[in-house]
Amino acid sequence: MRRTARRHAVANGLVFLAACVWLAGCAPIDMALDAGAAATAIAEKQPAEKEVRRTAGDMLIRTRINQSLFSRHVDLFSAITLAVENGRVLMTGSVPTPEDRIEATRLAWQVEGVREVINELQVRDTASLLDRARDIVINKQVQGRLLLDEKIRSLTYSVDTVNGTVYLMGTARSQSELDRAMAHARDIGFVENVISYVTLDPPR
Repeated sequence: MRRTARRHAVANGLVFLAACVWLAGCAPIDMALDAGAAATAIAEKQPAEKEVRRTAGDMLIRTRINQSLFSRHVDLFSAITLAVENGRVLMTGSVPTPEDRIEATRLAWQVEGVREVINELQVRDTASLLDRARDIVINKQVQGRLLLDEKIRSLTYSVDTVNGTVYLMGTARSQSELDRAMAHARDIGFVENVISYVTLDPPR
């Protein structure tokens, strides 16, 4: 009887010891699995939250530009269609005069969060096709020089030319960068004047 009781006690002790070893071995594994699952959930959640914030920011930019256009003139507001993606604004439609085209671009650049303005607005006033053709050539030359200048962040500039006057809009990282941009514009043939609506936005 004593031997039988002793055998049962040893067996029970071995089972208990094995259970302890198994639990001790599995606990870290379970914790690691839980931590991995949590990390995966956070990684998946962060891009989703970033996308929501970006979309909300683009919607706010679009709303503010439309408000500015409406306040300027209801006809200007109704003539322009906006698309905003990650702070990049695309303007399409047709406006009565070249001045309206410039004003629309200027208003868009005034809205906080705008990183680039792509103005594809067509001008209905074609009274002087020859002058307009010359302005288009000037515009392309100015844009090309800004693009090739490594000291100028060309994507943050918009260029528009009306009757030989070049209008620069957007943001510059420094006054020296803006001065370079204006010098490029003045150096183009047939340019009569350069007007800047560029604001300074130094790196933070």
